[in-house]
This record gives sequence, structure tokens and C-alpha cells, in this order.
Amino acid sequence: MNSGQLPVRVLLVDDQPLLRTGFRMVLGAESDLDIVGEAGDGAEAVDLARRLLPDVVLMDIRMPRMDGVAATKAIVDARLPVRVLILTTFDLDEYVVSALRAGASGFLAKDVPAEDLVSAIRTVAAGEAVVAPRLLRRLLDQVVEHLPDPNVNPTKALSALTEREREVLGLMARGLSNAEIAKELSVSETTVKTHVGHVLTKLNLRDRVQAVVLAYESGLIRPNA
Repeated sequence: MNSGQLPVRVLLVDDQPLLRTGFRMVLGAESDLDIVGEAGDGAEAVDLARRLLPDVVLMDIRMPRMDGVAATKAIVDARLPVRVLILTTFDLDEYVVSALRAGASGFLAKDVPAEDLVSAIRTVAAGEAVVAPRLLRRLLDQVVEHLPDPNVNPTKALSALTEREREVLGLMARGLSNAEIAKELSVSETTVKTHVGHVLTKLNLRDRVQAVVLAYESGLIRPNA
């Protein structure tokens, strides 16, 4: 942690106390992470998020009373300065798509290595997404039946974008990094970064993860294509 920088405040949410204990042990060993609370279901998570305003909520997705999707939506809809990182037992879980639509900043499998979990929390706290686009695309391909008709015309949903911005969005959704998009379009990486910023702003999206989801939902990218 940089000198003078405040630690990242984390709220742990999981209906299994043993798992919360494990996460607390892992994260508690990091000097720049501070566990500010724990919740056993989504309703409690929303209440604590409102009261504690953590930087990051580490959110289980399948819980009693209120699941992680509903809790994420409630936190995002309340416009709290809180970012949500979803945890799931299965990499390919259709509920993850709903959570990302609701405003989650990414997802990880519960068996992720400790160093990757710590890194992901820091990344999300810094305002970035943690799901690699290729991994998200694999997820979306697996849950195609939960997505809109792939034959839908994407023009209406993406009408705010220029032709080049739609092209950039399509390449983002196919898993290309800014550097790879720059090479594909024969432009500078700075130019690509500007286009990505315009895409997120015009479509009112928080990050690249939501951009990839929208590319699928709009029909711009066809599953398994």
C-alpha cells in the first residue's frame, strides 16, 4: 500500500460462515485491505452496504432470503459509492450474467487462488472490471438461452454510437485488448482508449464488462459466432 493511501474497505457476503472465515483470513493478511463487516444473505448485505459504505462488496450469488443478484441491483440502484465483486461456485453460472447486468463489476470462482482474489478486490476498488472479456464471452455463450433473440437488430440499442464506436465495441466483446484493437484497426492505442471511453459514456455503462454484456444483448455479437 502506498504511504498515505487509505485501505480498501471490504464487506464479505456469503451464507456459509466457514467460507467467510476463510476469506477473512486471506484478506486480513493484506495491509491494504480492511474487512469492515460480514453478511449471511443479500438483505443483510444491502443494509450493511448502506450503513458502512464499503469500497467493495465480495458477494456470494446464491443465498437465502435475497440472492446476490437482487442485492447487487439494490446496491447499484441506491447509487451507493460501492462496487460489487460476485463470487460463484461455478464458472458458468447463468445468474452471473444477471448480476453483471445489475451492475456488478466482475465475477470470480470461489476456488480462485488467494493472490488473484486480493488482486481482483484492488482492481475493482480502483474502478476497473476484473472479468477477462474472453472468459465473459465463454460464459455468455453457455447461457445463450437466457439472452434475447440473437436475430434482433442492434441498431436501436446502439444508435448513439458512431460506426467506428460500434466496431470498437464489437472487438471489445470478442475479447480484444486496447492494444489488439489498435492493431486490428490500424490506429493508436490512445485513439482506441478514447473510443472505449465514448462507448461507455454514451451507453451509460460502468465498465467493459457491462459493454460486453450489452453487445450480446443487443445482438451486435452473436453467441458462438
